[in-house]
Amino acid sequence: MKTEVSTAANFISRLLKTTGLLSQEQLQHFSHSLEKSLGDHYKHHWFPNAPCRGSAYRCIRINENHKMDPVIGEAAGTIGLTREQLFSLLPSELTMWVDPYEVSYRIGEDGSICVLYESEPSSSSSSSTASNQSQGDSNNRAGSCKGELRVGMGRSKKPKSFTMIRISSS
Repeated sequence: MKTEVSTAANFISRLLKTTGLLSQEQLQHFSHSLEKSLGDHYKHHWFPNAPCRGSAYRCIRINENHKMDPVIGEAAGTIGLTREQLFSLLPSELTMWVDPYEVSYRIGEDGSICVLYESEPSSSSSSSTASNQSQGDSNNRAGSCKGELRVGMGRSKKPKSFTMIRISSS
């Protein structure tokens, strides 16, 4: 869970970094606070043997109706950002799924679902390696939660090609 939560927190922090309005210290504090809050929030809703179970609970959502995921709002408060400031700094529509073995996001209601982190379950409990490969259909696995979402939304056909965005830690 640590890798998935860290990936999600770092992605949102990098979105904030692109605005240029926050110091490196503020960004690090926000990221650390968000990572801890998400870990605590997901503690009893993390099922590696059934990754889709609890996916809705672990979904991070921001929308244009001024609804902000409370965990992000709390982390922003630790660096003095108000909800209004946060809304002005982040995309107006953002959905992020933090699931065992996969972290993905979508910007906009009709945007493509992009995978930030993906790994395969391993038999050992040691940390698995992220594939983070730019495979256009990596989020189209039959068993993935996002694959099920796409089918449920009438998008069972292979999505149009899109460029995978790679997020690095530097």
